[in-house]
Amino acid sequence: MTIQDTIKQQITENPVILYMKGSAEMPLCGFSAKAVNLLKSCGVKFATVNILDNSEIRQGIKEYSNWPTLPQLYVNGEFVGGCDIMTEMYESGELQELVKDVQ
Repeated sequence: MTIQDTIKQQITENPVILYMKGSAEMPLCGFSAKAVNLLKSCGVKFATVNILDNSEIRQGIKEYSNWPTLPQLYVNGEFVGGCDIMTEMYESGELQELVKDVQ
């Protein structure tokens, strides 16, 4: 199984998943912390993957999404974006709308 297969499986198995530095309980960068807080504000359950634990996933997720920075949010298998995009979507109400029906 390649690292891309692993990432695809994680994204498929978790309706809302955040690739980040650290964990939801202890984010290790400001952008990751903000992303976690935005998701918590939406009241949605979400999984996290600490990219600092696995250098293959850290590089692989950037290739998977073709997006150079972290954190990265996926909802229902679709790449949403990073912290700035999440912030804009939250402020406009789009993020809440996107995750409201996720179980």
